[in-house]
Amino acid sequence: MAQLYAGTSGWAYPSWKPDFYPAKLAQKNFLQHYATQLNTVEVNFTFRQLVKETTIQKWIAETPAHFRFGIKAHQVITHIKRLKNTQDFIPRFLSTIEPLASAEKMGPLLFQLPPNMKADPKVLEEFLGTLPRAVPSAFEFRHNSWFSDEIFNILKSHNRALCVAETEERTTPDVVTADFCYYRYRKPTYTPDERRAIADRVREHTGENRNVFAYFKHEETPAGAISAVELLKEIIQS
Repeated sequence: MAQLYAGTSGWAYPSWKPDFYPAKLAQKNFLQHYATQLNTVEVNFTFRQLVKETTIQKWIAETPAHFRFGIKAHQVITHIKRLKNTQDFIPRFLSTIEPLASAEKMGPLLFQLPPNMKADPKVLEEFLGTLPRAVPSAFEFRHNSWFSDEIFNILKSHNRALCVAETEERTTPDVVTADFCYYRYRKPTYTPDERRAIADRVREHTGENRNVFAYFKHEETPAGAISAVELLKEIIQS
């Protein structure tokens, strides 16, 4: 049965007290509480550093069996090497998050490309050939030149998801390219109509047996976390 995994990008925000975290909850216990409300989180700090195994084991211990961690790929892959000549670094990076896969708590990897990186089908095709098929992956393109049938078909041939990112500046075309879907809802607020549209789209995907990973924007307020909780409840109850 396909399902929705809803969460936010990160969890370590004291400013989410008291509306999401209890007022007296210690920060070291944030993840444990977060995982009682939501079933996934997008980890962004893996973009800048390789995560330690002790940290990974702590995450595993503090979350229930059904919880999933979405992991942002390291900047060496996306911003420094820009998907080229990554054969040596990819195994090193994947080895750091392998314990999540072994614990069956691994969500998709998110490869977020730089805004100034234009479409290059050959580079994308070659890069996808280096990624293990068993590692679920999503790609967030931030230059409009990537939004073409040629790119979508390359993703489809490798079962890689197009990350549908909504911001105030740009919205990615909502095209399905894999057996799961990946959404990043980055607007500061969503109207009731927009929320209904999000829920309807999730139902459509899960009804077609595709898991959905949906991450709301993290802010100084807990609005994104609360939106994710509401979406999860609505889908579960419907």
